[in-house]
Amino acid sequence: MEAAACQKEMTDMLREQFNLRMQKATGQLSNTANLTKVRRNIARLRTVMNEKSG
Repeated sequence: MEAAACQKEMTDMLREQFNLRMQKATGQLSNTANLTKVRRNIARLRTVMNEKSG
């Protein structure tokens, strides 16, 4: 994956995580497993980005 593509994917995931957290805070989130999935995907992306940079 290219650096620019990784960065765009990271931005999208962080935005999605923010939206899910806001839904949870307002009581609108019905499937809380999505929060865990997005959090883990962010961790995976960060790992890949760190491996490529280091």
